[in-house]
Amino acid sequence: MKDFRTFQLAAAFYKLCRQLDLPAHLRDQLLRAASSIALNAAEGRGKPTLKDQLRFFHIAMGSTREAQAVLILADLEHHDAWRALDRVAASLYRLIERAR
Repeated sequence: MKDFRTFQLAAAFYKLCRQLDLPAHLRDQLLRAASSIALNAAEGRGKPTLKDQLRFFHIAMGSTREAQAVLILADLEHHDAWRALDRVAASLYRLIERAR
């Protein structure tokens, strides 16, 4: 996983999210979405077929959008977490586009 840039970005985003001071319900949702991004990207990377890879990369992108929604609700669009998530989304987008 050390050479898988998307996973590394997602893991860094997750670690950043653990440090955020949020209401409990938003914190829980954000941490679940952030872990889902990293875990689905990793699982997709391990799948043998392009179809299976894309399925997991799309799930990771859905979790990315969920995390963005939480950050918007928490009024954190200008926080480092937003910029980190934007890098994750861009990396996932490139993975998906290359796989098509």
